[in-house]
Amino acid sequence: MKLNSLGAASLLALSLVVVSGCDQVEKSAQQVLGKATESAKQAIDDTHKAAEQALSEATQGLIKPEKPEKEAEDASDTKET
Repeated sequence: MKLNSLGAASLLALSLVVVSGCDQVEKSAQQVLGKATESAKQAIDDTHKAAEQALSEATQGLIKPEKPEKEAEDASDTKET
């Protein structure tokens, strides 16, 4: 009987260690995903800027890039006041 209670205590302790490790892994994974998301956003922004620059150079400034919706809304709000 003493062996069973020792085994149960060991199993419980091991379970707690595993759960603690899982929490750490989850936090690390979230940090990695957050950094990957930021990197992807930056890459998209850089690509967009490069595409706008290439379009501007190709058309020699005849076509101006559109303003993003938020900037267009901000500009219209400014004109109304």
